[in-house]
Amino acid sequence: MFEDENEDADLYCYDFDQEFEYDEYLEGPRTVLASSTQVITKESLLAAQKADLQSVMQFLPISEHNARVLLIEYRWNVEKVLDVLVDKGKDYLFAEAGISTSKREDSASSSSSSSSLTCCVCFDDVSSNNASMMDCCHTYCNTCWTTYFIVKIKDGQSKRIKCMDPKCNTVCDETIVRNLVGATNPQIADCFERSLLESYIEDNNKVKWCPSVPHCGNAIRVDHDDIYHEVECACGLQFCFNCLLVTHSPCPCTMWKLWMKKCQDESETVNWITVNTKPCPKCHKHVEKDGGCNLVSCICGQNFCWLCGVATGRDHTWTSIVGHTCGRYEENKVRGSIRAKNELHRYIHYHNRYKLHLDSLNLETKVKVKTQEKIASLESKQSKMIDFSWALNGLNRLFKSRRILAHSYPLAFFIFGNQLCHGKITREQRDTKKILFEDYQQQLEYNVERLSKALEENFDTFEELDVMQTRLDIINLSVHVDNLCFKMYDYVENDLLDSLFPTGDRIAPYISKGIERALELPAGISKQSVDLESSTDDKTGRHASLKHDLPRRIEDGECSSKKRKEEASTGDGFLDLNVPPPPSPHSLYKG
Repeated sequence: MFEDENEDADLYCYDFDQEFEYDEYLEGPRTVLASSTQVITKESLLAAQKADLQSVMQFLPISEHNARVLLIEYRWNVEKVLDVLVDKGKDYLFAEAGISTSKREDSASSSSSSSSLTCCVCFDDVSSNNASMMDCCHTYCNTCWTTYFIVKIKDGQSKRIKCMDPKCNTVCDETIVRNLVGATNPQIADCFERSLLESYIEDNNKVKWCPSVPHCGNAIRVDHDDIYHEVECACGLQFCFNCLLVTHSPCPCTMWKLWMKKCQDESETVNWITVNTKPCPKCHKHVEKDGGCNLVSCICGQNFCWLCGVATGRDHTWTSIVGHTCGRYEENKVRGSIRAKNELHRYIHYHNRYKLHLDSLNLETKVKVKTQEKIASLESKQSKMIDFSWALNGLNRLFKSRRILAHSYPLAFFIFGNQLCHGKITREQRDTKKILFEDYQQQLEYNVERLSKALEENFDTFEELDVMQTRLDIINLSVHVDNLCFKMYDYVENDLLDSLFPTGDRIAPYISKGIERALELPAGISKQSVDLESSTDDKTGRHASLKHDLPRRIEDGECSSKKRKEEASTGDGFLDLNVPPPPSPHSLYKG
């Protein structure tokens, strides 16, 4: 199934006079997304929101307020707004979002001709200067409007405050809300403004807060529709964009959440109690047997039979209890006990290996300092070799592959168990997939250990030729491990998850160069930078030309997790590889 390990040295040929590039040695194409994530700070949040508002206002002659209403309704998805506009028309688009198409100017001129009007809420006669009209032409006194707005803002409905008329679906003009509330209660007006601003993050499928603890104040925006993506914030935290937990591929989000819960709660303690103790029939406390006699005494004074749990007297021999027999076989109790014991042993098997690889990862992070010292030692000897990046690249490859190995065990625990996959495939099919997955896993584990051993060698004490041979070994092993990681991801996604959960969770794509680091979005975005007609790069730009090309569906730059496009990577915005971050309060790798 796999190549013979003795042939590894012949798989990759390398010229020592050339600078090493990993991409030249990858077996087959790599699925790599272009740099497409940005860090949104407090300073750049307003600019990012303005950019999307300008995008909508470019192809729809509407105010900024109505553009915001549209984007909030469609979760700040400019392409979705365009799709609905093309498919169902402007009237449907506006009606669904709560934008009125009434002629407000005509109604405003007729109402201004009369010096006073009667408010239909409080029935007071007020002057036209003390009343406000919304886009839907409904007019009420400013006092009633202000009270209504304050109540809605306090109820958390700032982003979509609808007209007071019970039959009207129009969203109130944010300028009127801002002016009326700000005149009487500036603090609530600030809350209203903040809610509109943070809507860009909280109502946007492509933007999420960084889950760092304490919170760094940043948000991450992805410019593609693949939510199964792993990113790195400017604060250094690497996390899954879908579930906001630490990076966990190739384990899907659902399984990772279950694994975290299983590791943190008392579920396995309960299993141990079920296997090793029996409840007292009187006080119901659990009793552990510490001798060979089957007559057990609880601390409450009650005696009971260990075999069946029934209360008994004290008279007994080594083989029987007077007046009591439990020789009748009860299949359900026996099966339940055996099932709990097997499940406990199975969990311990996978958890031990998961924990061992995490422990190895934590220990190997200390090797980086030693490796740098070895490189400094070789440089001081004026070696003919001037480039030692192969050592650090190999070390970073070790970190990434070790983390992948650790996360593959929670995946195996759930995907080959009965909790999630019962009845989805036959037992024979499951066993076949399990054997193949474990082959990939064991092959990767074997080569990771070889790479770890090679990096721990004191190559700074070697002769020149031995150093070159060590260099070649580390390069070959790094590339081989990279290919094995890619094959494991491909097998998990297209063979395991596709057959078991065709519409369920996906996993983040395998990126050879490491987890994508989000680029910081500039705080000041000029009008030209958001002009749709000046877009020059459809694959990486957020706003392609929409104004003169409305019928076109914007598909460039989209990569579904299930069948991702194979794109050439520009390399911008990626780390070579990611060294595990230092321990922090939000780290889930603690033992």
